[in-house]
Amino acid sequence: MSTLLECIELETAPNPKASVIWLHGLGADGNDFVPIVPELDLQGLAVRFIFPHAPRQPVTVNGGMVMRAWYDISDAAIRREDERGVRASQLQVEALLARETERGISASKQVIAGFSQGGAISLPTGLRYPHKLAGIMALSCYLPLADKFTAEAN
Repeated sequence: MSTLLECIELETAPNPKASVIWLHGLGADGNDFVPIVPELDLQGLAVRFIFPHAPRQPVTVNGGMVMRAWYDISDAAIRREDERGVRASQLQVEALLARETERGISASKQVIAGFSQGGAISLPTGLRYPHKLAGIMALSCYLPLADKFTAEAN
């Protein structure tokens, strides 16, 4: 199993009964969506929000600049997907889901959320995950490795 990603965690109340793993977009980090937690006004609901930081890596489409990215993007106009990077990020998010299960929150009470490149990881992870999740929220993104989805969907 891979090393757990560095994360920011917020709990809306003690003893969370549900969790949300929220993935940021390209070049951002886990801090990007932290301000949304108080805006949701989840009075009386005990939810753990987990905001992981993507690994730092060179991104080809950005001149090889090193930044937080869930996978490399080699050409934005021609969708050449970094399958190795997508799969690696998927495994890292699955490790966070498994940790939540170990903490006592069943998969059916876990949500994966993501924006942009983070959404593009939340979709393949959630749709291929072997356990039924509470939900997937994918904003402003696409489904990477779509040609393999039918064979891998769960």
